[in-house]
Formats: sequence, structure tokens, C-alpha cells
Amino acid sequence: MSDLSWLNPLYQFQNQLESNCRSIPDGLLHLLWSYMYREEMQSRFSKPMVWIGIYIAVASLFCILPMLADLLHGFRNKKLWFPCKYFTLNAASLTVIAVAMKLPMDLNNSMPLAVDLAAKLGSMPFMCAMMANLLPSLATMDSKELLANIIALAILVVTLVVNVCIQLETSVIAHGDGEYLSIATFYSWLIARFYVAMLLLLLVIHVCSALMILKSKQILFSKYKEGHETALKDLELQQPTVEKLNQHVSKYWIMAGTGSPQFMAVCSTTSSASGVICVSTTILHVIIMHYTRPYMKFYRSDYKWSVIVILITQFTGSILGTVAPLSRCFASLSFKVSIKWIWNQIRIFKVESYYTQKLSDWKRSSVPMKLSSRRCKIVIQDLKVLILSLCVGFQTMVVVACKLTALIPIFIVIGVLCCLQCWKWLKDMFGVSYNVSVKTPTQLQHIKDRNRYVLQLEDDIELAERTLEGILKSVNHVIQRAETQQPKNLMKLLEKSNCYEGVGKHDFHQVPPLTKEKYVDCWSLPVVTLTTIAVCLPNIQKHMIDGLLMSVSEGLRYVKHVEETLNARNEYAIIQKAAEMLWVEVEIYHIWLGNKMPNPTHQFNTPKEIVQWFSDTAKNMVTEVESKNMKGSLYTSVSANSMYRIAKTILLSHHDDIDQVSQEELFVQLSSVISQILAACLTNLPQVIAMKCHTSVIEKMDESVHTAAQVLGETMQIINSLQDRELPSLNPNELPFIDKWRDFFLHPSP
Repeated sequence: MSDLSWLNPLYQFQNQLESNCRSIPDGLLHLLWSYMYREEMQSRFSKPMVWIGIYIAVASLFCILPMLADLLHGFRNKKLWFPCKYFTLNAASLTVIAVAMKLPMDLNNSMPLAVDLAAKLGSMPFMCAMMANLLPSLATMDSKELLANIIALAILVVTLVVNVCIQLETSVIAHGDGEYLSIATFYSWLIARFYVAMLLLLLVIHVCSALMILKSKQILFSKYKEGHETALKDLELQQPTVEKLNQHVSKYWIMAGTGSPQFMAVCSTTSSASGVICVSTTILHVIIMHYTRPYMKFYRSDYKWSVIVILITQFTGSILGTVAPLSRCFASLSFKVSIKWIWNQIRIFKVESYYTQKLSDWKRSSVPMKLSSRRCKIVIQDLKVLILSLCVGFQTMVVVACKLTALIPIFIVIGVLCCLQCWKWLKDMFGVSYNVSVKTPTQLQHIKDRNRYVLQLEDDIELAERTLEGILKSVNHVIQRAETQQPKNLMKLLEKSNCYEGVGKHDFHQVPPLTKEKYVDCWSLPVVTLTTIAVCLPNIQKHMIDGLLMSVSEGLRYVKHVEETLNARNEYAIIQKAAEMLWVEVEIYHIWLGNKMPNPTHQFNTPKEIVQWFSDTAKNMVTEVESKNMKGSLYTSVSANSMYRIAKTILLSHHDDIDQVSQEELFVQLSSVISQILAACLTNLPQVIAMKCHTSVIEKMDESVHTAAQVLGETMQIINSLQDRELPSLNPNELPFIDKWRDFFLHPSP
């Protein structure tokens, strides 16, 4: 009954009417009651609309923030074509966009005043800006992802367009009586239809771009493989110098920069057309906001004051969302602009083959059918050819239309070039000299060499030299910035030893394993195990222990690169995962396999007792795991077995007189062994950097070479210092494996 308490005033009013106004007919009383009931119900149901409006504004904000993050990322990395890193087309972004489009989707709630109508119409240019920003992200997807996301986007846009058209027919958007519409109503009607047309055009452009991307990535990848083979011939993988590695990374950076699927999408005609559409809708929205500004305090929709929050948020998003498409529009021209190229663009609207090649391939392919009737197969095949032929024609028309639209920024660029040429002419006329750089034959040869690694869809168009210079500056910027992040603690640890013999001292073959199954060894597990013992030694100064922990933590970061690149087989991955989990326990929680590590001040007084405790505990754990077949036994068994072998090796190497060795001496010995293992592992860094430059997935090419440049910048000094050490006489393909190093030092060849 408490939920219906709001009806009490209505009942009281009805009783007063019946007692005081008995002359009023019952039908009229019933009509008054029904009207008041509907008004009260409408008021009650509209109360949550304010919070729904806030929800729409928050969803819009979640769309704006990743667009802003992409802008900042582009400025920071000097990529003014603004690749999509944070704001990409996926299920999550489409869900948030659908929430942000609630106002134009709303079929029933009237938006009678100027602010209400501006908010409803303003969602559509915001949607145009988001679609223009999302276009390059299509190039990051494989075929299945691309198909799923394009279909999802098409469903969202078509639903939005249909809902707006329904509201135009029902006059929810444009109010008026028949053909006597007011001027404001007529403009609203016209503006809504313009936005609908732009949304449909952008959807068509997205579909057209998706078809182009499918074929273009195949072309780029085939050219990338040629560049990869050329780059490998120029690099000596056997101990290459830092300078050669720098040149090698630069070659792949050029291939990744020019052959990036997103870069290719940005340079396309469809991207320029989407930028023009985005700018035109935003300009119209700015004009609407200018005329709406005096009426910002007046609203009448059920969303109440939240409609102003939505309007301001989405207007801000439209303005910010225009920056990247507009910059891409002019950047794509600057990448390849020349008077000859501009003239060809104006004179002939040539539709490149990669725009229609995928449709042509589908047209020539056969349809998998399980039909016995030959006549049915012929009909279906002919129908497929007819439909795809129409699609090829439509695709060609769309590309030509995009080229026509792209003439707008082209003419602007022509104007800028003419102004620059006039400025140079005036400077010449008035005798103002300026330097003209004349390139030497060596510089020209260098330019020719690096141009071999430029990947483009069209061979007859040369990339602008300033664009290539900008790409090389960006890789130098990444490397130089990484140089400021040198692992100083690791470098200090590596300086404690100048040889590699410790790789053979950490684990003796005469110590039998505790487990029946024989596991392979990796670089990270013995480092973590030795560090665990070292930090538990009594009476070692805290700053020395903290220094060792920080050094090992930095070292394991690069050890992980080596293991993931060169020891990627499943049997190694299991051991590496165990070492990673063990290090988290040791470094952060100061426990070992769930056991609190021995406290030197209370439980143990000598190094022997600590090492013996680790040996006994490891043996008991392995025995318990194998007898009870415990869950997670692999991680425990691998880690405990490593501890047992290393602890026993330490005891055997000192012939049980370990207590005669001072704690500081043992700590130094363990630190030296850790240093030598890390140094041996990091001798593989040049090979790792060279291999990280290359990837077989074109969508990850940019990320892979960026990682290689980052690692190169951070480890330049380490690579230089390790090249001064004499390597053991191992085959190059044996250097990535610690067991090969250990066998060499335990059983050196004569």
C-alpha cells in the first residue's frame, strides 16, 4: 500500500468533487479524474529521465576521452595523422556509442524548444565525428573482426537513421501543422535530413574502406616480405654493433611507418572524404549552437536540465572529434603531394584496382553448394556474378565520389603551395637569399637506399622526402628517449663480473633431480632462485639486498624478451611462467612457494642453516606434491626442484664448510653468479632486437618495431659492454640456451 500512497491526493480531490459538485455529470467527473491520473502518471514516469540524460552525457564522455587520448598520443609520437590506439571499433565502443545516441533514437519524447531540438540533432554530428575518427581502426582488424564490426556499425547507423526518419514523419523533430511549417521547423527538417544523408555516406565509406583494406594489406605484406629479406642480408646477426642495430631498426621503422595498415587507410581517398564530411557536419552544428545560445536556459523535455549537459558534452566531442579527421585529410596529401600528383588527381579519376579487387575475386570464385541440380547451380552462380558486378560498379562510383570530395582539401593545398611559391619569388626579386641545400652523392645514395624500404600501394607515387625524414626523426626520438631509461641498477650488477663461468657453477650435474620428470632449464628460474637465497643471508646490509632486488628486477625484464623471442617452445614457457610467479612472491611478498622465508635474526644464525633450510624444504615439498598429486603441482615441483639442486650445489661447492665463508663473501659470490647468468643471457639481445623488428602479422608491425627500438635504446650500453667480453666457443644457435652454456663450462671442449 505504501507504493500507492501518491494516489491519496487524487482520491481526496475526487471525494471533494463528488461531495461539493454533485451537479457535475458523472462522465465529466470521470474525464477529469482520468486526465489528472494520466498527468500524475506521466510526471512520475518522467522522473528518471534526468538520470538517463546524465547517463547519456557520461557515455558521450567515455567516447570523447579515448579520442582525446589518441590526439595526445599522436602529438607525443609526432604522428599528426593520429593513429587509432584507444578509440577503436569494437563491441565495447559500439555499446557506449549506442548509449550516447539515445536522444535521436528516442521515438516518443518530444523535444519542443530550441535547446531540446539542438541536443537531439546535435547527437548526429557527434556520431559523424566518431565514425570519421574510427575509420583508420578498421585496418587493424583481420577479416572476421572486420566483417563483424562493420555489420554491427551498419546495424547501429541504420537503426539511428530509421528512428530519425520516423520522428520526422511523426513530427517529433519538426513540429508544425501540415504544409504551414514555421521557418525554424523547416530548417530543423532540412538539417535532420542532411545529417541523415551524411551518416549514410559515412557508412558507405566505411564499407568501401573495409573492402579496400582487405586487398591492400595483402599487397603491403607481400612488399614487406621483400623488404624484410633485403634487410636481413644487410645485417650480420653474429654480434652486430649498436650502430648496425640502429640502422636495422630504422629500416623496419620505415617499413612499419609507411606500410602500417592504419597509415595506408589514412592516405586513402575515402579517409579524405570522411574528413570533409566530418568538418561540414561540425560547421553546421557550430552555426546551430550559435543561434541556440540565447535560449540555453529554456527547456521543456522530460530530460529537463540534463539536456543542456548532453548538448554541451556532445558539442565538445564534435569539435574535438574534428581535429583528427581534418589533420588526416591534409596529412595524407602532404605525405605524397607534388604538383604532378595533384594534376593527375584532378585530370583523371582513376579507380585503383585494390578498391574493387576483393569484389572481383569473390565474383570469380565458386559458391560452395550441395545441390544436385545443375540448373540451380547455374542460376545461383549467375545471380552471384550479377550482384557482385553491381557491387563493383557501386564501389567504383563511391570511390569517384570520394575523389571529387577530396578535391576540396586538394585545392586548399594548391593555394598554400602557390602562396609559398609567390613568397619565394618575392624573396628572390628583392634579393633576400635563402640557403638551398645541395646533397652530396653519398647523401643521395643514402636516400636511395632507404627508399627501398618504403612500402606503398602505388609504385608510381613517391613518398614526400619530408615525410620520410619525419619517420626517421620519430624512430630517433624513441631511441633517444629510451636511452634516458637505462637500467642503472642492472648495469652496476653486470660490472661486478667480466666473465661467464658462473653459468656452469649454479647447478652441478652430480645433484640428481627430485622429480621423475626431467624439466628443461631457462634463464630466469636460476636467477630468481639464487636471488632468493642471497636476500635471506643474515647480517647483510639492507641497501645491498635492496640493490640486488632492483638489479634482478630490471634484468628479468630483458631476460623475458630473450626467452619469449628465442625460447618460445611450450616446454620452456612452463618453466618461465613458474619463474615469473615465483619472483612475484619473492620480490613483493617475501615468501617462497607460500612459505615465509627464513628470518636471519630469529630462526637462523649461519648461511649454512639458511641454505640447508631451503634444500630440506624444497625436498619435502616435492615429495609431498608427488605423493598427494596436488593441484598446481607443476609450478611447485619445478620451483622446488630448482631450489633443491642449486642449494645442494652451493653446499657441495664449499665441501660443507660454508660457515667458514663470511656472509658478505657468500653474498658477493651469489651476486657474481647472478651477474654472469644475466650477462650470458643478455648477449642474445642483438639477435632479439633484430628478430623483434620482424613480425608475420602486419597489424602488429608498428608495435613490434617500436618494442625493438625501445629495447635498443635502453640496452645500448649493456650491448657495448658485453661485446668486449669473450664468448664461449658455442654455435650461434646454441647461445640462447642456458643448458648449452652450462654444459660447455662443466665439460669444456679441448
